[in-house]
Amino acid sequence: MIRVEDVDVAYGDLQVLWDVSMEVRESDGVVALVGPNGAGKSTLLKAISGLVPVADGRIELFGEDVSGLSPEGIVKRGFIQVPEARHLFDGMTVEENLRMGAYTRTDDTTETLAAVFELFPVLEERLDQHAGTLSGGEQQMLAIGRALMADPEVLALDELSVGLAPQLVRRTFEAVAELSEELTVILVEQHVDEALRLADRGYVLEKGRIAATGTGKELLESDRVRTAYLG
Repeated sequence: MIRVEDVDVAYGDLQVLWDVSMEVRESDGVVALVGPNGAGKSTLLKAISGLVPVADGRIELFGEDVSGLSPEGIVKRGFIQVPEARHLFDGMTVEENLRMGAYTRTDDTTETLAAVFELFPVLEERLDQHAGTLSGGEQQMLAIGRALMADPEVLALDELSVGLAPQLVRRTFEAVAELSEELTVILVEQHVDEALRLADRGYVLEKGRIAATGTGKELLESDRVRTAYLG
């Protein structure tokens, strides 16, 4: 579904990614991307999303080279990212935010909206409420719901648990497990153990390079990962 080959990314003179390669296969339910803060995880998602340019290398989405494609073009091809900061339209209602998620679609979105409400019933209860007045957990649910309205084949979630209470963190991981039965999820997450337990495959990114890869189970059992991230 996604192939990243020897990708370099820089912000001006500051290089952030070096020779990064990874794959997301159709059989993957969850692919975890873990590592310390500043390792380049979010930058890698932004490169796949078309939000930052690739200095070198190649990114393929469903067999097509999309390295120079616009973010809108990436969305239309089925890759949707939920950014760490959520970037909701605070002055718009929950319903309006959800409808905005489907702006690239021309088909009927009724079934998709119903599926979002089934996953996050609270959003239906808050339909006329402004997004900026929701709790942190509700805002995260809305950000995911808005992304789902675009009908993605691959959904990238960037640090979905940041700032959430423990019980809400558990609910978001449960939602990821449910979503992975219908589509592929790329999960960038600070809770390394939880992310790898869910993951079919994982990548460890350190200092802008892929430091380790394997199944979620293999990485959980890796001495390197356990020492660095699991205590």
